[in-house]
Amino acid sequence: MADKRIRISKDKATLLESLVEEATSPFDTYADVMVFAASLGAKRKKSVPLEEFAKKPEPIRQSIFINRGYDTVINLLAISHTRDPKILASDEDSENEKLKIFEEYANGGLEILKDKLQGSVDYLETILLLLASERNSSQIKDGEFDLSDLLSM
Repeated sequence: MADKRIRISKDKATLLESLVEEATSPFDTYADVMVFAASLGAKRKKSVPLEEFAKKPEPIRQSIFINRGYDTVINLLAISHTRDPKILASDEDSENEKLKIFEEYANGGLEILKDKLQGSVDYLETILLLLASERNSSQIKDGEFDLSDLLSM
């Protein structure tokens, strides 16, 4: 089977590049950013279809994700999204569907990051605050009022 590629939305290409190239970014590779963004998109249930694909950076080879151990994340997102373990089949259609689900969650996560990082000088600090906020929001019991939402205004 040919090495498939994970595509990037054209409108998120600059953000993706800056998340790797900025001195204050915690990411080393585009694959790292995409996995983080896809996880964030899935957590927030934000899946956004890609309309146009970026030529630069080029689509990322699937083998890079496999070599970094990120194929597990791609598989988990696919199962979580479809609720069907048959998505893990190694046929062409299942592989394409898994990658499409991953791309759309990553695109949604990149939209969230774009909004959160707008005007930020220190990407690392902003992302750490985002992670702390996500952790705290998941610990809040039903019915409790969350004051942390007021802090981000």
